[in-house]
Amino acid sequence: MDLSLFHALEGESVIFKPLSTNDVREIHDFASDEEVSRFIGWNLMNTLDETREHIETMINRESAGTHLYASIVLKSTQAIIGTGMIFNFDQKANKAEIGYVFDKNYWGKGYGTESLALMSDFAFESLNLHKIHASVVDANAGSARILEKNGYVLEGRLKDHYFIENQYYDGLLFGKIQTK
Repeated sequence: MDLSLFHALEGESVIFKPLSTNDVREIHDFASDEEVSRFIGWNLMNTLDETREHIETMINRESAGTHLYASIVLKSTQAIIGTGMIFNFDQKANKAEIGYVFDKNYWGKGYGTESLALMSDFAFESLNLHKIHASVVDANAGSARILEKNGYVLEGRLKDHYFIENQYYDGLLFGKIQTK
């Protein structure tokens, strides 16, 4: 897996770069936001040290070859606005899971849609995956829209799959299959 290609993805508005503990302050800004972290499956980061440890864990997973992570940077300001990831690789079935998280100040501006398109193209063209899938909490309508805009299809619903803040939520399973 060529990490340098993933870390160099570039679109019209965003570029990707390797995760770094040097960026702990910017990543902490959204990793410590309750509204952002509510539906992403990460624990809320309460301190810079917790965020630094989380970044180190992601870097170690990437070094082990089990995950790909990148900071997503807004070209116009060079600000880190989110994190993109490809993980849960299944070599036999030639598939993986995809995910993303964005600072809420950048929601609804098309950056998630553009970033997912870059990651999806990379997964199909550079990793030669047959399928990419994503799991989304049904209350996270914005994330579901990003997937749908990128041609992902709702493949199923898992009733009461997530338990968040003492409430059950359905899980939505989206998938996209390589068509070439």
